Amino acid sequence: MTDRTPDLHPEAREILDRVDLPPTHALSVDGAREALRDLLVSDDPPDDDLTVRNLSIPGPDGPEAPLDVRAYTPLGTDDRPVLVYFHGGGWVRGDLDTHDGLCRLLADAANCVVVSVDYRRAPEHRFPIPVRDAYAATAWAAEHAEVVGGDPDRIAVGGDSAGGNLAAAVTLLARERDGPEVDHQVLLYPVTDYDLDTDSYHANAEGFLLSRASMRWYWARYLDDELDGANPYASPLRAPDLSGLPSATVVTAGYDPLHDEGAAYADRLREAGVEVTHADYPGMVHVFASFPDLERARDARETIAADLAAAFGR
Repeated sequence: MTDRTPDLHPEAREILDRVDLPPTHALSVDGAREALRDLLVSDDPPDDDLTVRNLSIPGPDGPEAPLDVRAYTPLGTDDRPVLVYFHGGGWVRGDLDTHDGLCRLLADAANCVVVSVDYRRAPEHRFPIPVRDAYAATAWAAEHAEVVGGDPDRIAVGGDSAGGNLAAAVTLLARERDGPEVDHQVLLYPVTDYDLDTDSYHANAEGFLLSRASMRWYWARYLDDELDGANPYASPLRAPDLSGLPSATVVTAGYDPLHDEGAAYADRLREAGVEVTHADYPGMVHVFASFPDLERARDARETIAADLAAAFGR
């Protein structure tokens, strides 16, 4: 039998060997959330020089619906740049704790404040509520960055998977609403299109952590109606015009159903005159950047940090 994974990186094989979870689409919403926590939440004490604060900020629906955020501030001087970060998990699962480790690593690598946002999740809160929450958190950071030791004039947004989708949507909203000013967008293997029929969706349909069936499960819980999938704030790749958006770092993994739409979004941004770094890791799988001990993950974080430094310095 022909090996269909000849280029799978040894570190990706290590991830697949480590992770023994049932497929998301076979679980209940609560079961899926718990499974991701089991995978990503660590009991080990953090080893970093960060001040970490949990805050409650106003949400888009006013004081009666606040948002929880967690701010990671490197020790030292104030007025550091700020990365507003949206966790992955298919808009359904993931929280401040599942992405605590990744946010710590990004704050340390980029020497910036990371504000991780606990946006409201589907299916309890469907599209466009998570987008509205993400935009509100970004606007708050731009106005109140000094609360967490940040510089309100140097703001970036970022996220992984569904969080990358929200980050891209925020840049579209910020452009349409003339603010807040966003200097850079970090899109880690982002969802950019409601289309499960790309080559990478078929080639990587199952066996590589994120499956085609699970993505269908996520979309079904995120959207009230399939017609919403054509909305650019759900599918940024379908935005008719991507000009005037902030510079971008787009990270993709070759053995990921989302590879092709992430690569296509990087291409569309570049064609629109946006400065783009497309960091493609052909042998890696979805979510690889969340594993702190892997060389490929460190490389991706260093690329992100360098791009953030360049964007904040412009």
